[in-house]
Amino acid sequence: MGELFHAILYRPLLNALIFLYDKVTFQDMGLAVILLTIIIRVVLWPLFHKGAHAQAVMSRIQPQLKKIQEDHKRDKARQAELMMALYREHKVNPLSGLMLLAVQIPVFIALWKVFNVGLSETAYGDLYSFMPGISAPINHYFLSVVDLARRSIPIAVVAAAAQFVQGKLSLAKAASPPQQATEGSKNPMANMGKQMVYTMPAVTIFILWGLPSAIGLYWLTTTIFSIIQQIVINRSLKTWNPTNR
Repeated sequence: MGELFHAILYRPLLNALIFLYDKVTFQDMGLAVILLTIIIRVVLWPLFHKGAHAQAVMSRIQPQLKKIQEDHKRDKARQAELMMALYREHKVNPLSGLMLLAVQIPVFIALWKVFNVGLSETAYGDLYSFMPGISAPINHYFLSVVDLARRSIPIAVVAAAAQFVQGKLSLAKAASPPQQATEGSKNPMANMGKQMVYTMPAVTIFILWGLPSAIGLYWLTTTIFSIIQQIVINRSLKTWNPTNR
């Protein structure tokens, strides 16, 4: 399994990073990290977009799901049947969030390893035979200011702030404010979503605090990309109303 992970994810991403660093970004590793992150998100755009769209729709149909649960709390079979019918009606998969996470975790682990190893000469052993060699030592700096091999508290803080913005954008806006307040107080899922908006930035800082700033730069870039994607999704759902379908 380790060899498969190495061959399918780690080695291709490492070679892509070194190629971008040496041939595209004028040997600025920070720019190479940003560009590689953008390429990954563009390639995975359909998957991320589908998952994020499903999550947005799921948050908007929570009041209907809650009503089904309350109306049929003594008949679990009927409750499950109606909930699955609602999912089919709105073309969403309740497991889409887990599927999206299952894709992100191995990619993140591979990139974490790439950004650690890719900043040293030990990376040369995993370069493809057709890749040109790098004569000079690898430049660890981003714009000659941030040492990507060391932690950067400012990058961690900015990444956490971006995470907060993305979380706020992901909250459902289908209901009117008074209705949202009433439903939110009764809906555990809505309350959990609101709590995640504030807890995820703290988790982000906690995770990035002791990691090389290359990871923080990747985290910041992919979160900004998620913000753009969430704006696109929110605009597409601006006039969406589950009761009008």
